[in-house]
Amino acid sequence: MNFLAHLYLSGDNVDIRMGNLIGDFVKGRSLGRYPDGVQKGIFLHRAIDFYTDTHPATFEVRQLFRQGYRKYAGVVVDVFFDHFLARYWGTFSPYPLRGFTRKFYYQMALRYRELPKSVRNLLPLLIQTDRLYSYHKVEGVESALQIMSRVTSLPDETKFAIETLNYHYSYIRDQFLIFFPDLIDFVKVDYNIVPAGWKEELVQAGAIELKENEEKNGE
Repeated sequence: MNFLAHLYLSGDNVDIRMGNLIGDFVKGRSLGRYPDGVQKGIFLHRAIDFYTDTHPATFEVRQLFRQGYRKYAGVVVDVFFDHFLARYWGTFSPYPLRGFTRKFYYQMALRYRELPKSVRNLLPLLIQTDRLYSYHKVEGVESALQIMSRVTSLPDETKFAIETLNYHYSYIRDQFLIFFPDLIDFVKVDYNIVPAGWKEELVQAGAIELKENEEKNGE
């Protein structure tokens, strides 16, 4: 999963949120520099990634992007799943997406000096572009992929990615809605973390009542 899902799945603990943010950027012995809560967040980040990569629904969606992205197809799926989380935020949280993401930016800014150097370089860009909030629109994820193709090894195939997303939009959304409640349950059972505002009764009889981000038309 991408940044927004990792944040959502961290609950309210700031140490766990920080660890989940930096999980991809902490290697080897440097893990020991961080307090227990941050380490838990780092391990949670890695567990979420492993669970995501091995879930049947994400496997199916990855196949749609193999042609343009090959081994990086999973990265694109992570970004698009963040789009569906942001678009249907009201399905998963009673709290406004704008306030949720701004609180996170503020919390990480306060912990700025504790972040790995690569994350210190990344955080201002996330805040400047308001990336986490921007995911609720297709244009937002398109911009994110363009940026990622410039600053990482992600192939510059954004046009292909967006065309594929739009063509298979309902299918990809439905696979996300199969997958994400399973992921929430995994985090709850294995890490005793319940995402802020999540209520199991929101999912009834295997069907989810979709509630779009209420701020979508009133920014």
